[in-house]
Amino acid sequence: MLKTILVALDGSETATQVIQALDDLVLSPETRVILCHVFSTAESEIDLPADRPQPQSLRFSAFQIEQQLQSFQEQLSVKSQIEIVAGNPAEEIIRLANIYKADLIIIGSRGLTGMTRIVLGSVSSQVVEEAACSVLVVKPN
Repeated sequence: MLKTILVALDGSETATQVIQALDDLVLSPETRVILCHVFSTAESEIDLPADRPQPQSLRFSAFQIEQQLQSFQEQLSVKSQIEIVAGNPAEEIIRLANIYKADLIIIGSRGLTGMTRIVLGSVSSQVVEEAACSVLVVKPN
């Protein structure tokens, strides 16, 4: 039985497909779902002067992510919570899975191939390799 499922969402169109994959699972009423988003370190470590207003785009994107996660959370029939963190996406997803003792991680794949995959790396591949629990990778349609 799956007691805890960590669902990693990146704000892309694939996020809806990831939630659909979660909906397709038969979950017990005791299952807990953690919806998470990781702002990559590059996004979170932008040098911004403290004495000046922050760019709206950064705050708006964080606001949009939170709204999206809350919208998905409302659709779930089981207990759930939201985690928004900053850092290396694969490392943070694995860290959260360990903290919550997840039985399953559900993550989307961007479908990168060739040189793009080599240069940008694959978060889902790293999570599959390093996670202590099972990982369900949802490929884009």
